[in-house]
Amino acid sequence: MGETVTVSVDNGIAIVTIANPPVNALGRAVRQDLDAAADRIASDGDIRAAIIRADGGTFPAGADIAEFPDVPAPLHGDVFDKIEALHKPVVAAIHGTALGGGLELALACHFRVAAEGAKMGLPEVQLGLLPGARGTQRLPRLIGAEAALGMMLTGKPIDAAKALKAGLIDELVPATELDDKAFEMATALMAKDGPLPRASQDSEWTRKDRDDPQLFDRVKDAHGRLFRGVIAPDAILTCVKAAVELPFDKGAEVEASEFARLLSSDQSRALIHVFFAMRETAKVPGIGRETPLIDIKSVGIIGAGTMGGGIAMCFANAGIPVKLVEVKAEALERGLGVIRKNYENTAKKGRLTDDQVESLMNSIAGTLDMEDLSDVDLVIEAVFESMEIKEKVFTRLDSIAKQGAILASNTSFLDINHIAAMTSRPEMVLGLHFFSPANVMPLLEVVRGDKSSDSVIATGMKLGKTLRKTPVLAGVCDGFIANRLMFPYMVASQQMLLRGTPMQDIDAAMKQYGFAMGPIALLDLIGLDVIDFPGEITMTGELVKAERRGQKLNGGFYDYDEKRRGTPAPAALEIIEKVRAAHGIETAPPLQADEILTGLLYPVVNEGARILEEGIALRAGDIDVTAILGYNWPSYQGGPMCWADIHGLDRIVSGLEKMDVQPAPLLAEKAASGGSFT
Repeated sequence: MGETVTVSVDNGIAIVTIANPPVNALGRAVRQDLDAAADRIASDGDIRAAIIRADGGTFPAGADIAEFPDVPAPLHGDVFDKIEALHKPVVAAIHGTALGGGLELALACHFRVAAEGAKMGLPEVQLGLLPGARGTQRLPRLIGAEAALGMMLTGKPIDAAKALKAGLIDELVPATELDDKAFEMATALMAKDGPLPRASQDSEWTRKDRDDPQLFDRVKDAHGRLFRGVIAPDAILTCVKAAVELPFDKGAEVEASEFARLLSSDQSRALIHVFFAMRETAKVPGIGRETPLIDIKSVGIIGAGTMGGGIAMCFANAGIPVKLVEVKAEALERGLGVIRKNYENTAKKGRLTDDQVESLMNSIAGTLDMEDLSDVDLVIEAVFESMEIKEKVFTRLDSIAKQGAILASNTSFLDINHIAAMTSRPEMVLGLHFFSPANVMPLLEVVRGDKSSDSVIATGMKLGKTLRKTPVLAGVCDGFIANRLMFPYMVASQQMLLRGTPMQDIDAAMKQYGFAMGPIALLDLIGLDVIDFPGEITMTGELVKAERRGQKLNGGFYDYDEKRRGTPAPAALEIIEKVRAAHGIETAPPLQADEILTGLLYPVVNEGARILEEGIALRAGDIDVTAILGYNWPSYQGGPMCWADIHGLDRIVSGLEKMDVQPAPLLAEKAASGGSFT
């Protein structure tokens, strides 16, 4: 057939093997070879049945996304139609993952057998797309529209046991028996007469779904949050309605039309960018697989507060024992108590057993003596954000930690080079900036100091993966990537407030854009005592003086009810007036939603361009990932740099100039040349 698909014949059974490592993606060559294999099966009289299987660790795990948006329409659906139309039984032998186009290939086969532990899913919605190879048409006919929509709208795979129960597969066997079972099935099927089952045919499910007028309203109610701001879920709903109400060929036309519309959309462009950007962050020029790693078998954490406790949980969850240091017994006891409570809450949700809770707690040893860190492989400092305190910690740590141990700071803003200079081994020092809550947030900024060794950086990046986080390399500057990037966003929101735009309007505009909350509500959530804005008299400073620190104490800009629903606080409105008067600021008509959007986001893009210019971030995609994972920037907007490309760099430059903000040279150059960041 070709290099990616081979066909061998054994006792009348064609064994079609896909070999396109690493994940057997259904790229152009694979599709062409599968098409040729289908032709051979149809024309060769010695072939009476077929098995489609794959080498390596997985059945095809989807399309080759690198080909997008240059893909045929329908997306390899014609090849799958040809396989399904064969008059000889075809068995799919599924192992590993059958995702996206891989599952659609299996659906086109007449029978499906899967190995225990295999997973099946249609994750296209995560790329702003829908299953484009008849998946929206075959799956509802096979397992019912409601179950099919559950898979397509969430994009989450199901395991083989659940797939068997749903009717998605016909048999489930141990992985070691998969090929033999598929051969046994194909052999038995050769002896049977009668029509072959085809997932394109109407079924009992189709008839049942047609008689359920509340079906689609019920599904949309159940998955309502998945529809907010994004267009792919509605398109999926449209296609599945077509599967229920129309003949297969007409439904396939609807699917092809909706797929093409989504593929050309800004949202799909953004989400595909994010897909690749997430995978690029771990790649550091000059640091390859040959760079030696430092084996991290034990960790010390200094500080048992919110950050230190969360970081300790990250390592415990990864099976790495932790020594947690505090200066006072009460603080240590409180910190360990919070960790235990977090684990017990997880157990109440059924995600941990009581024995697992105890095992995790036993892997975290509390101590009041920093000398106990003399034998650990990595120490992470997570004390108060004060350079004076950190200087003392690292000076002492340098005399305690063993040679070869990595010394890391969890600082959010401070100079890693200055911290490293407090030690006699600056090459062993780096920043490991976790985001709060550390045991939940998926981002880890690995901050490279001027003297950090390649091995230390490579180990930090690998550690991110070990902790199931996305590591992003950052250079040394105030705030690194994420906090520096978003600081202008926060500052601009404060300026809008002082000039007369209501806080609820500011927050509403950004929620409409796709953020979970606007910048004012976010400040209340973070805590008004955490971020320092420039100036002697600031709104956050005055609110803190009034013992209003946000959601954690007495409310902040908003007052909160028992369900944490906020309303603008009269006390905050008085402080806004006080600060406005102190600075002699005159109010202006409230900004409209589009003016709020550009006023907040254009400065972020500008700061991102400066971060790239200075080499603080390696790639524009790294900036986008930090914004998405660190600040919940809506992924379907692509992050600030991708959004800027889509929005128009020339528009942003013009808008900044109208705001009396100097565009970054890199931004101005790309706008003038018609270039892009991503």
